[in-house]
Amino acid sequence: MSEKTCFFIGSRHATIRIKEKLAEAIEKHITEYGVTTFIVGHYGSFDSLVISVLRETKKRHENIKLYLLAPYAFNQQTENPESFDGIFYPEGLEFVPMRYAIVQANRYMVQQSDYLISYPGVCNSLKIVEYAQRREKKGLIKVTLI
Repeated sequence: MSEKTCFFIGSRHATIRIKEKLAEAIEKHITEYGVTTFIVGHYGSFDSLVISVLRETKKRHENIKLYLLAPYAFNQQTENPESFDGIFYPEGLEFVPMRYAIVQANRYMVQQSDYLISYPGVCNSLKIVEYAQRREKKGLIKVTLI
């Protein structure tokens, strides 16, 4: 991906209380870091909040792109969901057992993205954030925690 890309990962138990901080972080990534491509999943309240904020943000920043991360091959749709510019399915994921697909897709995105915005919980999202933070120390990604 040649454009600056931001991926999101967070707790499925995130609440609406973080929406304002999330919106501020997204705006900063667009205006200060030059991010134009955002990739998000759709499996929990954090992802739902991100999608909601990005849909609003796209009205002000028409140049940004929003892609849905599809960790399962059977989830690939031919039509884009509302407000999305496409569906992204990571290379090689079809060879990963289904029970590991989301974790592997998240790891792939951390490896491919320039930025990560996260509201980590205590399960897999925390492990992925810790992995991203190790990559951040090497200058490979910038992590923003909400």
